[in-house]
Amino acid sequence: MGYVRIVNATSPETAGATDATPGRIVLLTTSHRVAPGLLSWPAWQALRSADRVLCADGAHPQLPYLREAGTAVDEAAPTAQELIDACAGGRTVVVVATGEGEPALTDGLARLAGTGRVAMPDLELLPASYDLPGARLLDLVQVMDRIRAECPWSSQQTHKGLAKYGIEEAYELVEAIEDGDRDELREELGDVLLQVVFHSRIAEEDPEAPFSIDDVAGGIVTKLIHRHPHVFGEETATTPEEVKEHWLRTKAVEKQRESVTEGIPLGQPGLALAAKLASRVRTAGLEVPLPTGEGIGYELLAMAVEAEAAGVDPEAALRVAARAYRDAVRAAEGVSS
Repeated sequence: MGYVRIVNATSPETAGATDATPGRIVLLTTSHRVAPGLLSWPAWQALRSADRVLCADGAHPQLPYLREAGTAVDEAAPTAQELIDACAGGRTVVVVATGEGEPALTDGLARLAGTGRVAMPDLELLPASYDLPGARLLDLVQVMDRIRAECPWSSQQTHKGLAKYGIEEAYELVEAIEDGDRDELREELGDVLLQVVFHSRIAEEDPEAPFSIDDVAGGIVTKLIHRHPHVFGEETATTPEEVKEHWLRTKAVEKQRESVTEGIPLGQPGLALAAKLASRVRTAGLEVPLPTGEGIGYELLAMAVEAEAAGVDPEAALRVAARAYRDAVRAAEGVSS
């Protein structure tokens, strides 16, 4: 496992017309998202045993590391026929692929093989490095760097200017989740991720307190490890309730807050705000009577607290009811859903 080997399928009659040992071509593919030089052991074995190593791109990021390791690399872009000739006599030629794996070269080899008149060498497609999970995030960071530098609109954006988009994207993500649309969910997650990367890129330019996407990622990694001692430490947790207890305990130590209400954003929707306050009060074991007053606001507060105690998200429940109301309005108008 790790490479694809295409065995020479030339007929015995044709093979006997030239060299009986046509050799071998190894097409070495690498990921630009992996640090240069970090090649697999089969790749290094193929390079060390090759009679010749070729690369069409003189700026290929792997070349300095190959040469440092003692591998001689010729900067050449042979045709399919030239490559076959280079393998004559049982020689092995490794081609360090560029771009998408040298499709023009492999197409040329396929056409020659299809003629049945050429003694074809064996062809091995050998991945020399693989993308790790999350590797495409590196592409996103690079794209964001270029957009920030070259786009007239993006280059002028600030944290405050982008704030409204963060709110909009979060709501669109919630809507995709509630609709159960997998394609929409994937897209909206990407839009939310863009906000994180965009803000992090802007933060790099701050003259007094700059930070990068790596600082953001490093911070959340540290937080997650610290708040999961049952995963990364010696504590144990077998139920979701025990996990939440660990989380709240470690969070309280980190924040050193004087009140359970600290850290609750007051700008969030009213029902969500009321439910969050109620959750903090209940978790802390406090007995705090609801404020008395007249008006729908106090009634909504009481309903939100009651919903939270029953394990119901009042904001989500109201959205479900509002959607049903919207559908009823559309039906009354004769508009299809």
